[in-house]
Amino acid sequence: MIESVLIMLALGALLGVGLGYASERFYVEPDPAFDDVMTMLPGLNCGACGYPGCAGLAEAFIDQDAESVSLCKPSNQETRVKIAEYLKEYFKEKGKATNIKP
Repeated sequence: MIESVLIMLALGALLGVGLGYASERFYVEPDPAFDDVMTMLPGLNCGACGYPGCAGLAEAFIDQDAESVSLCKPSNQETRVKIAEYLKEYFKEKGKATNIKP
């Protein structure tokens, strides 16, 4: 009985150390533009844009999968223009062309 408990403790410790190492080694730095766009979106997570909430739409903007900022139905025109200008500047700094319209 004691042997089983000791083996499980050792196995748990070994796997824990392995997971800790993997989380450090394979960490991917998130894109700061994602957080910026998320703060500009209304945050209602309604899905009216066709994406799974505001996070999905922000990711589509950063990946240039979304065609227009007007997909976000709850936002007003001022917010849409603000997001479009931000994305144009962001992609200009990265040296990429963008097709996102307000």
